[in-house]
Amino acid sequence: MITIDKIETISDFTPKRIKRYLFLWCSQGSISIMVDDKLLTLNQNQVLTITSGQCHCFQSTQEGKGYVLSFTLDYICKTDKDIELIFQNSLFCHFDYNEIIDINNPEETNSLLHKIEQEYLEKPFQYLESIHSRIELLLFEVNRSKIENGGEVWKPDSLFLQFLEFVRNNFESNLSLKEIAHRLNTTELKLTELAKLHAGKTAQNVIYGLIISEAKRKLQYEEKSIKEISFDLGFNDPYYFSKFFKNHTEASPSEYLKGLRF
Repeated sequence: MITIDKIETISDFTPKRIKRYLFLWCSQGSISIMVDDKLLTLNQNQVLTITSGQCHCFQSTQEGKGYVLSFTLDYICKTDKDIELIFQNSLFCHFDYNEIIDINNPEETNSLLHKIEQEYLEKPFQYLESIHSRIELLLFEVNRSKIENGGEVWKPDSLFLQFLEFVRNNFESNLSLKEIAHRLNTTELKLTELAKLHAGKTAQNVIYGLIISEAKRKLQYEEKSIKEISFDLGFNDPYYFSKFFKNHTEASPSEYLKGLRF
């Protein structure tokens, strides 16, 4: 459901991919971390959020201090309001956009994380409910800092977020937009309206983008053949998968892999 660890205790620098949402807080020093194919550096009083399913690998901590908090979607999202909160203002964004955010009230952020750590270790009565509330307060602090620093308010619709989650969890089924809409008890038109509103593209193109992002992760981090990856993503024909990948990235899967090695 949840875990919390101090940055200074990190000793595992191998790539990880977990079905949890990660909240990284740097209170001192700096932290270098690879997220998918991007190398990011957190400095003092900065936050980074990582979406469930993204690959991450700590590169160095350079005497960094802070916390790594992780939680599952089913733990944090009890209502549509919760779903909208964790994705508000692009927090835990599904589109490979991992933003480093300066926090204007670091004392409060550090205090909340310290209290979460205490509750997690001591497990007093109703500690999971207490931690849930404190995570909400953390996200409020991040959103406030982002807006105070000039960021725009972006509040996504819970149905659109459910659509993104559904696609990301069902690549191998190769479902059509019509079938996805049916599973979500909505219509293709409604999903496309929401996609254009929140992502500036059609729902079908959102699906294509999510497939490409997943393909890149698998090519970079999983020891599988291109044929195996194509089947994982719902393609019956590896040739068609390679053509699809090149149409969207201007490189074939094998060319993309070669580029990662240089």
